[in-house]
Amino acid sequence: MNRLKDATSPYLLQHADNPVEWWPWSDEAFAEAKRRDVPIMLSVGYAACHWCHVMAHESFEDPGTAEILNRLFVNVKVDREERPDVDAIYMEATQAMTGQGGWPMTVFMTPDGHPFYCGTYFPTAQFHSLLHGVTQAWNERRDDVMEQGQQIERALTSRGPSLSGGEAPTSEQLDHAAGVLRQSYDAQRGGFGGAPKFPPSMALEFLLRHAARTGDGGSLEMAGHTLEAMARGGMYDQLGGGFARYSVDDAWVVPHFEKMLYDNALLARVYAHWWRLTGAPIAKRIALETCDWMLRDLRTAEGGLASALDADSEGVEGKYYVWTPARLREVLGEQDGAEAARLFGVTEAGTFEAGASVLQLRADPQDSQRHESMRAALLTARAERVPPARDDKVVAAWNGLAIAALAESGALFDRPDLVAAAADVARLIENVHMSGAAADDGAGTGEGTGAASGARLVRTSRQGTAGGNAGVLEDYADMAEGLLVLHGVTGDPHWVEVAGALLETVLQRFGDGAGGFFDTADDAEALFRRPQDPTDNVTPSGQSATAGALLSYAALTGSGRHREAARRALAPASMLAERHARFAGWGLAVAEAHLCGPVEIAVVGGADDERTRALHRTALMASAPGAVVTVGRPDADRPAVPLLEGRGLVDGAPAAYVCRDFACRLPVTRPEELAAELQGLG
Repeated sequence: MNRLKDATSPYLLQHADNPVEWWPWSDEAFAEAKRRDVPIMLSVGYAACHWCHVMAHESFEDPGTAEILNRLFVNVKVDREERPDVDAIYMEATQAMTGQGGWPMTVFMTPDGHPFYCGTYFPTAQFHSLLHGVTQAWNERRDDVMEQGQQIERALTSRGPSLSGGEAPTSEQLDHAAGVLRQSYDAQRGGFGGAPKFPPSMALEFLLRHAARTGDGGSLEMAGHTLEAMARGGMYDQLGGGFARYSVDDAWVVPHFEKMLYDNALLARVYAHWWRLTGAPIAKRIALETCDWMLRDLRTAEGGLASALDADSEGVEGKYYVWTPARLREVLGEQDGAEAARLFGVTEAGTFEAGASVLQLRADPQDSQRHESMRAALLTARAERVPPARDDKVVAAWNGLAIAALAESGALFDRPDLVAAAADVARLIENVHMSGAAADDGAGTGEGTGAASGARLVRTSRQGTAGGNAGVLEDYADMAEGLLVLHGVTGDPHWVEVAGALLETVLQRFGDGAGGFFDTADDAEALFRRPQDPTDNVTPSGQSATAGALLSYAALTGSGRHREAARRALAPASMLAERHARFAGWGLAVAEAHLCGPVEIAVVGGADDERTRALHRTALMASAPGAVVTVGRPDADRPAVPLLEGRGLVDGAPAAYVCRDFACRLPVTRPEELAAELQGLG
């Protein structure tokens, strides 16, 4: 029976025609396991996961393996990107049992959902032995199996609120965190630690903000060196833009080729911030190329952004991206082919597999026009290859990250098309993913209110149809962050209202009672443990993202309630700063903004007045950590954004007000005066 055919997850749809009789995660699946009195085999992965594909081809598409699974188990398939809560709690169990984790994740559990044996990828022969071994234990040592599952549950649920309580990081703690990063910094190759190297976008954001606030050259050097090393290596697509998920080596040469929206959204934004702080030309190029890649390769027909591109093409990892000297000559001719091989580091021996090389750009070309011509020709030739598959579901949290990146890059680099794309994404999330006061009130027109009653999100959609899974904390927080950034760029007060409605739901539904936040709402599906992880990993934790959005919202509205909630939510960053700063990057970046104020900049003037636009652009160039910007007309009796209240023109001219906690300096009317006001406010 094909129970996955109506799924909104491309990952589940990939398995819809397997001979394995898959069930989606559902009450019906658990009831069936109880009826048959058999264990559940839970398989968790995602569409762009290379080893998920390998296990699928080897085992789940194999009729012999499927016969064993169907006879002995109820088999449940979960997309970790649709159900991060399910993934989180069973990954905790997997790591507790095995000391490691990864995907595909394979969990054997009781019909009540208690895990009793966990692992990741299993080759077919080993998987067969495991299936028979688990069945024998279930049939012959049932009490032991049940007790083991309950022991694991007790161990995991006995933990209290995760790192909640305490204070936001102090200046001394942030200095210490920068020093902790220095200890693992690779001064030769950039990045932190050894292989594999993941792009440390949030730690780099912290270092940039720390440098802006303190003037610490060491923090700026670590960030700049790492950003340039990543951009010049093979992890960055030198033809089409965009970053792969990680580098398998410590020199950023060979990537794991899948491309994720969340990585590229975070990286585009941090490269834009690097340019804003230093003016580095490579920073602008990479930020814009990454934004252009997101829109070219991930944009959906409905205006959202798809989740990922696969690592594989025609069943071979990296095939779409690699080159040989002979293929370069075939496309470009002998002379340009040889030059391209030299410039991109393509050798006869190869840097990847089977004599193929991943393109790198270790130095800027001397002839930029010739380089662009070769690059365009190679990109055109590559487009004739079979492309990697695209996971086209839209994830609210990751689209929130992309809204922020697109809006800021569009504003900083005078690309209104990027700002328009960010607004398109915001409208899609509001219209398809959201329900409640903000979504039902105004729908992007600037007329809505309703933050007091909150709004609810679903996590994913596909082809304009909302999925059935509730949004988790990161969905609310990352969307709120993105919408507040979009407001700062466009001045549309509606986005502040929608962000406020999302944050109201966070405060009402996600709090742990000790200043922290759970990753699921209080009315979400009850699992054996309510997930809560305040550490930043490949994306900001829900709690760190919440702290940042609350702080920005408080700066725009003057809400002491939101500022206090932000302060308390930063407590884990204080604890992690002592020894584990790499896993608190976004929390530490938000803490820099908290310590700095953040700076609030209100620009007042007519939208069509060039003087207003000049002041607004200068405000957006502020490098003070987490600086918050609003812009609006001077004639509003009661402006929708409280930071604008009481701020008027100066002698009939547009004016900018630089404030902290709503206490403002004297207004200025010229961009150079505003730049001088902002200088040194880090």
